[in-house]
Amino acid sequence: MTIMIPTWVDGELTPVEKLEAHQRGLRHKAVSVFVLRGDQILLQRRAMGKYHTPGLWANTCCTHPAWDESPSDCAIRRLSEELGITGLIPSYRDTIEYRADVGGGLIEHEVVDLFTADAPMDLAMAANPEEVMDTRWMTFGELTQAVADAPNQFTPWLRIYLDRHAKKIFGYAAA
Repeated sequence: MTIMIPTWVDGELTPVEKLEAHQRGLRHKAVSVFVLRGDQILLQRRAMGKYHTPGLWANTCCTHPAWDESPSDCAIRRLSEELGITGLIPSYRDTIEYRADVGGGLIEHEVVDLFTADAPMDLAMAANPEEVMDTRWMTFGELTQAVADAPNQFTPWLRIYLDRHAKKIFGYAAA
């Protein structure tokens, strides 16, 4: 299935096939969600079948909106599709832009709408094995220490979020 994502080409927003956007390093729209439970952050480990960054730990979910999809609707959709999470209300935090080499000759150049969503202690999940191979909850301190100890186990964008945008996402900066 060909997935078209909103991408800027020559300054104009245009639908471009997702893989092509990453191969060419084109600037495109994205959505990232961090589900929070008290002082814990829900992380996912990307499935081994993903075409980039397989097996790496990432934020709760991230994706590209469909052409006519709002960022908040996209966040809700992907929480359900990737993790089977329903009923949460994402809260918009900020829009940021980053560019990162994700390996295999692919570049993520994203304009990302960042969301958080507060989860109950008994949050039900049913991870889609084509998307997610594992999940875990970590405090911000545990996460920043884990990234410092083994950065190559985490996606480039998660490392960027923690290093440059933690205050926007979580309300406090990385130590």
